Amino acid sequence: MRLDLRKIRTPHERFEQVYPPETFGAPREDVDSFRIASPVRLAFEIFKDKSTFRLVGTTQTTLEVPCSRCLEPMIVPVDARFDLRYQPHSTNTGEGELEIEEDDLTTAFYQNDEIDLEQLMREQFYLALPMKPLCIGDCKGLCPMCGTNLNRGTCDCRREFEDPRLAALKNLKVRSEK
Repeated sequence: MRLDLRKIRTPHERFEQVYPPETFGAPREDVDSFRIASPVRLAFEIFKDKSTFRLVGTTQTTLEVPCSRCLEPMIVPVDARFDLRYQPHSTNTGEGELEIEEDDLTTAFYQNDEIDLEQLMREQFYLALPMKPLCIGDCKGLCPMCGTNLNRGTCDCRREFEDPRLAALKNLKVRSEK
């Protein structure tokens, strides 16, 4: 999924494409915290200024992520808007220590006259994910002892936790009560 910049001849063009979820391959467990659950619609305007390209558009899909408390899969809709500027990688000289400015946050670099659209979309997916996805607002999570999903049922586990680091203080309290 690459955008060939050599084919862009005019200062303003439109790009629109729908990608099936299989195009992205299987989720990588070491990297991805989501699975793409529906086709991905990518649409953007391309503004060309010499070797700089500005992409302004949206990406839309639904992602399947695990709930952060009970680990049940849940669906998160994505309608991410982006406004990114791409410059040739050769302009990224790394001139030592500089203060990051607002424009730097929306600037990316391309190589070989191509922009990696999969990387662009994955970045937007990560930005659209909630910090702590919850299947329902008051999700009860899993029992820390037996792993039962407490939204579906209860368990007979003892939920009292005694911190072993404080055992000496508990002994002091018991002796003082006698």
